[in-house]
Amino acid sequence: MRGIHVRKISGLAASVLLAAGMLAGCAGGTSEGENGKGSRITLYSPETPDFTKELAMKYEELNDEKVDVHYAGTNVLVNQMLAEKDNPKADVWYGGGGILPFEAAVERGILSNYIPDFAADWDIVENGIKMKHEDGKYVGVEIFVLGFSYNPELVSEAEAPKTWEDLLDPKWEGKIQFPNPAASGTATLMVMDQMMRKGEDEAWKYFEKLVKQANSMPDSGSAPTKGVAMGEAHIGIGFDFMAYEQKNKGESVDFIVPDKTPVLVNPVTLIEGGPNAEGGKKFMDFLLSEDAQQIMADWYHIPINPNVESKTPLTLEKVKAHAVDLDIDWVNENYDRVRNEWKAKFQ
Repeated sequence: MRGIHVRKISGLAASVLLAAGMLAGCAGGTSEGENGKGSRITLYSPETPDFTKELAMKYEELNDEKVDVHYAGTNVLVNQMLAEKDNPKADVWYGGGGILPFEAAVERGILSNYIPDFAADWDIVENGIKMKHEDGKYVGVEIFVLGFSYNPELVSEAEAPKTWEDLLDPKWEGKIQFPNPAASGTATLMVMDQMMRKGEDEAWKYFEKLVKQANSMPDSGSAPTKGVAMGEAHIGIGFDFMAYEQKNKGESVDFIVPDKTPVLVNPVTLIEGGPNAEGGKKFMDFLLSEDAQQIMADWYHIPINPNVESKTPLTLEKVKAHAVDLDIDWVNENYDRVRNEWKAKFQ
C-alpha cells in the first residue's frame, strides 16, 4: 500500500481543515521529479474508498509515483476545490454519480482541459450518451445506468416494472423506495429526467403519485438498493452497480434497465493549476487502460474500454439503446431550483 492514503472528509472536517490551512500538508501534492516521475498524485473522489484505493495501488504498481486519495461526498469535494481555487491541492477529480456535477463545475474555473489519447476520437455524444466534454473539461471512464433494483424473493422478473410509468401501478403502493432528491444526486437525476421528458407540470404530477407509492425516501443514493436487498422494499431506484454489488455479496437483489432512462458516463477531470499536472494526466490515461477498467469491472461497474468484459449482465452496447437525451444546459440552469422546489413540495 505504498504511498496510498485514503482520507475521509466530512463537510465539517473539510471546513475546519481549510480554516486551519492544513490541507496543503495532507495533500502532499508537490512534484518531486521532472514530468511527474517519482512524484505524488492527489486524487479527490467520492467513489467507494476501497475501490479507489485499489485503483491507486494498481497505478503505483505500474508507475514510479505515489497516489493520495481524498474521499468525501461530491458536494463537499467541489466546495473544497472552490475554496482551494487560488492554491489547488488536487491533481485529479474522479467520479460523482455521472456528468452533472462536472458540467456544473465547468464555469467555476476549477477544471483544466485534458482528453487522453484513448478517447481523442470519441464523438462528444454517442447514442444519446455524452462521452466527454466538448472543450476537454472531462472524459467518461465508465457507464452508470439509472434503473430499478428488485428483490427476486418478493418480485419475479416478469412482474417487475419495466418503465418509469410502471412504478405508479397500485400493486407497488408502499413497496417502493427511492432516494430523497433534496439530498441525493441520484434522485435529482431522476427528477430532472422526468421534467425534460414530460414538462415540469406533468412531472410534478407524476412525482406526487410516486411519493405516495414509497415507504421511504432516504438521503443516501445507495440506501434504497440496500433496502430492497434486506426485504424492506420490493422495488428501489438507483444505479445498476449498486444492485450488482449487493447481488455479488449474496443478497437477494437484481436490476431492471427501464425502457428509457438516464445512461451516463462517470467522468474524470484534471484540476486547473494542480501541483502535478503531468502526473494527473498519466492517472487519467491509466483510468481508461485495461488495468484500471478491469478493476472497475470487478466492482460491477460497466467498463468503457471495449477490451474489458463487464462483470455485470450489462454492457455499453446493451444499454445505449435505453439512453435518453439529457439537455445539459437546462439541467445546469435549473438543478438547484428543482431540488429546492422538491423540498418545498414534499418535505
